[in-house]
Formats: sequence, C-alpha cells, structure tokens
Amino acid sequence: METMVYLFTGFLEAGKTKFILETMQDPGFNDGVHKYLILSCEEGEEEISPDMLGDNVAFATIDDESKLTPDRLSAAAKRAGASIVIIEYNGMWMLDKLYNALPVSWAVYQEIFIADSTTILSYNQNMRQLVVDKLTSCEMTVFNRTTDSTDKEALHKLVRGISRNSKICFEDVNGEIEMDNIEDPLPFDINAPVIEIKDEDFAIFYRDMTEEFHKYKGKRVRFKGICATDPSLPSGHFAVGRHIMTCCADDIAYRGVVAKGTGKQRVATRDWVTVEGRLSEEYSALYQGRGPVLTVEKLSPAERPIQEVVTFY
Repeated sequence: METMVYLFTGFLEAGKTKFILETMQDPGFNDGVHKYLILSCEEGEEEISPDMLGDNVAFATIDDESKLTPDRLSAAAKRAGASIVIIEYNGMWMLDKLYNALPVSWAVYQEIFIADSTTILSYNQNMRQLVVDKLTSCEMTVFNRTTDSTDKEALHKLVRGISRNSKICFEDVNGEIEMDNIEDPLPFDINAPVIEIKDEDFAIFYRDMTEEFHKYKGKRVRFKGICATDPSLPSGHFAVGRHIMTCCADDIAYRGVVAKGTGKQRVATRDWVTVEGRLSEEYSALYQGRGPVLTVEKLSPAERPIQEVVTFY
C-alpha cells in the first residue's frame, strides 16, 4: 500500500508548524478517519500538542539527520498505523538526504516551502545553497508575515531565479492569502527578428529555451559562448554554451546547445565565439534524444566575457 507524504520545508521559525496545524485542522484535508503521522525534524518555539487534533493523528520526532533511514521511517508509520505522513523538515538538512531515505512505498504528493518574508532574503545571501535546495523541487512557496511594505517583487525574483514551476503565494500578518500575479518578463525580445542574448542573460535564455522550446522553435538567436567538441557528434557539429552556476561554485556546470553548419570553419574546445543561427529540434547523440539544435548562419571569434560563469540572478 502506498503511503502519501506531504512535505513542508523551510528554516527555523519560518512558520511551518503553524501552517501544518492549520492544514490538519481543515476537515477538507484531515477527514478524521484516515490515520496520520506528523513527523518533525526540528524543534521550534511552536509545537502541536495531541489535544489540538483528533485521535487519528500520531506524532514522531527525528532530531538527528543520521537517523533518517527507510527502516526508521517505516517503523514510525507502522506504529502510528498511518497511511498519510506529514513531514516538517529541518531547513538545515539537504533534501537529498530525505528523498534517499524514503521507503519504497512512500510517495511525496506535495512539497511546500514556507518562508518568513522578513528573513528569507538574508538566508538567501548567507545560505544560498540551502535556499536553492528547498526551492528547486517545491510545488508551492508560501511567503508569510507580509505587510504593505514587503518587497514582493524581490521575493518573486528569488523563486523564479531557481524555479519556474513553483506557485507563489503571500500570507499577510492577518492570515490573508494573496496569490502571486507578478509577470516574468524575459530580459530579451523573443519576438525580434534576431533574439539577442546578452552575456549575463545566457542562463535565463538557456533555461527558458529548454523548458519551453516551442517558443523558440524556428527562431533566430545570437549569443556568445564557449565551444566544446565531442567525439559522439558528427563532423562539423559541436556544442556552444556557457558555464552556469545555480547556487555555489560546487554546482557550476557547462550547458550548451548542439550547433551545426559551420561549413569550412572549424572550432575547438574552449574557443570563444559569437554565433547566430536558427533553432530547431533534432536528435543528437549528445542529448541521447531530441533537443535544440542551432543551424549556424554566422560565426566569429569572440573575446571571453568579463564574467565567464553566468547565474540566474
């Protein structure tokens, strides 16, 4: 039997416990019949006592990251007789640790990131890797404790710099919810005859193109990139792209587009070039499937940019 998991992430005192309590007190979620286990991975100032909820809700605590194992998680759910598990995850623990510890029969149905709007930007400055870790896979981001002076655009940009898929909502100090409706304008004109990608915008271009290629199919683009050759590619084919950093130096990775049609011009790995061409979707061994392919119309040597590694922010 599959165990449904609802995962709440966020940093200490972000409001996770309060959010979970309100969720569990909603009869639309807690029907009073199914057995629930609330599994807490940290101790905050606010706690949920058993008398706040029904007899169908049990509690367990894992306060040491090393204790996150499939056997312990299975045993906790078995003791509670639970078919639904609510996890309040420790914000200082990486999510891979939890996902690797989930029993085979457990499936995460929803992952929600809870953030205190007054502190999350500071967390992002000082612990960027942990923020990225929590935002990358969440389906909903809730910024609470907002006021009229809250910079919602900055919070929106924080999420969109990491995830295009997470829904965003703002909860004010009175508990009123407002869904995010801030548009995400691209820093380049996608309808221009030639889409000009500035050096600092390549990461945004690459992510948007790979996630929503239908918008770029058949379009002509121009950008600067570093070349990479690969023996798996046919003669005259190469990759051109940039090194992209998501959150820190440890996750810098090269991301490029397969290019073809350079004629007699030849490029070598680590050559910096400016390319212009038309995008199509084709099979490439580099992708091990179909992906974006740039048919080169213009190619010229280029000076390396001042900032060789690009980011999403």
